[in-house]
Amino acid sequence: MMTTTPLLIAVTGGIGSGKSVVCRVLRTLGYPVFDCDSEARAIMDSDRTIHGRLCSAISADVVRDGVIDRRMLASIVFADAARLDALNAIVHGAVRDRLAQWHGSHSGHAVFVETAIFFQSGLNRMTGAEWRVTAPEDVRIHRVMLRNGLSADEVRSRIKAQDFKAAPDEPRPPLTEIINDGRRAVLPQILAAIDRINAI
Repeated sequence: MMTTTPLLIAVTGGIGSGKSVVCRVLRTLGYPVFDCDSEARAIMDSDRTIHGRLCSAISADVVRDGVIDRRMLASIVFADAARLDALNAIVHGAVRDRLAQWHGSHSGHAVFVETAIFFQSGLNRMTGAEWRVTAPEDVRIHRVMLRNGLSADEVRSRIKAQDFKAAPDEPRPPLTEIINDGRRAVLPQILAAIDRINAI
């Protein structure tokens, strides 16, 4: 029997927007979700070549005894756009390769990939639709402060680092906005978006 590769949908949104909440709902509904952050962490933990490249491009101190100091790495790259670009270039190619293999191994109508940096990672060129999760900045800052123990200024720095304006000629898949502001129910928005996808 012939199987079709499912539509790959990106669940996007900056830090604290609540995209992980949307992805948990999708998993509960039975949809596969590829988590770019988890895959990037796994690659960074296991690949010694990447460790060497991080030490060269970011700082020799970010890897100690074969272990990445994530807090130090984050503090460096979120304060330096050039080093953040270097980190992204090192990690994202490997993540895209894993995503392509994962996508090809699934069937069904739709599967999802969670990413905070849609255009910077090049995932806009691999996906057929984007679900963008949004929330007011003050809500996002509060969420991340509670979750990660960061100061408001540290969260603002990360939000600013993720703020990216794609070039006009970059592919832009069809966009659906999901508002996760703590007041509007998320589940009905997700179900409505799934209905639209299933109607294609």
